Formats: sequence, structure tokens, C-alpha cells
Amino acid sequence: MSELKFFRWVSLVEGLSFLILLGIAMPLKYVFGQPLAVRIVGMAHGALFLVFVVALIRAALEHEWPITRSAKNMLLSVLPFGFIGIERGLRGDMAKLGGGDEPRA
Repeated sequence: MSELKFFRWVSLVEGLSFLILLGIAMPLKYVFGQPLAVRIVGMAHGALFLVFVVALIRAALEHEWPITRSAKNMLLSVLPFGFIGIERGLRGDMAKLGGGDEPRA
């Protein structure tokens, strides 16, 4: 798996874990008094975020991204639904490299 595909996959999973943390685990804790959900989902999200940072650095180095692009991706990673913006940028990169989502024959 190329660095770009791995970063794309990690970005998606990390972004979804953030949404689960904000949309499910936090309400369970603060509305229903169930802190265990935040403990479990928060730990998973934290680990995924660390993997995201490493994957971002590796993809940026492999594809020689300017620092502004890496900074933009980091900023998007801390925003809910920011992973969609990252996905759009990566989809364009993968299309240029010929590794997009088209089916294989």
C-alpha cells in the first residue's frame, strides 16, 4: 500500500472516530452519565490520531508537499468533518498518479 493510500485510509478512520467521539460518546457521558464510552472511544481516537500524524508526515515527505499543505491537513484533522476536505485533496492526488477509485479489470 502506498503512503498516499495509507494516509487516505487513516484519515477516514480517524475522522470517523472523531465523529463517534463527539456525536455518541460525549452525549453518553454528559447526558446519560456513562463515562466509559468516552474512555474507550477517546483512547481509540487518540491512538488513531497519532497514526494519522505519522502517516501525514510520511505522505508529505514521499510526495514533497509544501509545509502549507501539511499544515492545512493538520488543521482539517481537528475539525469535525475535516476529513472530507482531506479526502477531496487526496482523491485529486491519486487521480493524477493513476491510483484512484476506478475498478480494476
